Amino acid sequence: MEKISINGIQLAYARRGRGTPLVLLHGFPLDHHLWDDVLPLLEDTFDVTLPDLRGFGESTTIDTPYTMDDYASDIAGLLDQLGIQKAAIVGHSMGGYVALAFVRLYPERVRGLGLVSSQVLADPPDRKEGRYKSAADVAEKGIGGVVEAMTPKFTSDERLQAVARKSMERQKPAAYIGALKAMAERADSTALLSSLRDGFASQGGAFRFPVVIIHGDADALIPIDRAREVKKAVPEAHLVELNGAGHVPMMEAKEETADALKHLV
Repeated sequence: MEKISINGIQLAYARRGRGTPLVLLHGFPLDHHLWDDVLPLLEDTFDVTLPDLRGFGESTTIDTPYTMDDYASDIAGLLDQLGIQKAAIVGHSMGGYVALAFVRLYPERVRGLGLVSSQVLADPPDRKEGRYKSAADVAEKGIGGVVEAMTPKFTSDERLQAVARKSMERQKPAAYIGALKAMAERADSTALLSSLRDGFASQGGAFRFPVVIIHGDADALIPIDRAREVKKAVPEAHLVELNGAGHVPMMEAKEETADALKHLV
C-alpha cells in the first residue's frame, strides 16, 4: 500500500482500475480489504481508491479525540494528493457516516454518493452511551469483547464470519476507541438529505449527482428500514435491497453490489 502524511497521521491506501474516480470507505472495525471480493468487478469501470481509515489497517492515528469530519478531511487530503478533484464516495456502515460528512463538507467534490449497510441517523442516547462503554472496555480489556459481539452480526455465513473476525482481530485498540467515540458524537444527517436533492438538477434527463443505497434485508446491525428512509427522502436514489444478505453485501452478494455501484458512473 501507498501512504501519505495528512492531518498528523499516515494514511494508507490502495488504488486500482481506471474510469470514474470512486472512493470505497470500509466500516467499523475493518479495513480496506472489506472490498476485496467486489473490487475485481469494479476495476474496468472505476478508478478505485481504497483507504484504510485513520487507525485501521496500515493507517496510523492520534491519541486526541477526532470526529467524522476529521475522517472526511483525511479523504479530502488523499484526493488532493492523487490529483482527483471529484469522486463518487461510497461508505459501508461507519464509512457511510464518513461519506455523509464528506458530502456536507466538500459537496463540490462529490460526483456520487453510495451508502452500503449504513444510515443517516445519529445515535440515540442509549446507543451513544453504549459506544462509550465499549470504548472503555477496549481500553481496559482489549478488543476481544467487541470482536465476539460483532462477528455473528455481520453475516449468517460462517465462512464470511471467519473472514470478518480475522479482519477485526488485526485492528489496533486505538482505532476501535477513536472510532467508537467518533460514531457516538456524529451529527444526524437527516437534514442533509433535502440538500442532496439539489444535486439531482437534471439536464437532458441525466442526474448530476447519483445516490445509490445498498442494504441486505437480513442486516442485524443496521435495519433495512434505515435504507428505506433514505430512499423516501431522496426518491431519485437507486435502492437495492438484497434478499438474505446481512451487513456485508460486498462479500455476500458481490455481483449485485457491483452492479448497483455502477449506477454511480
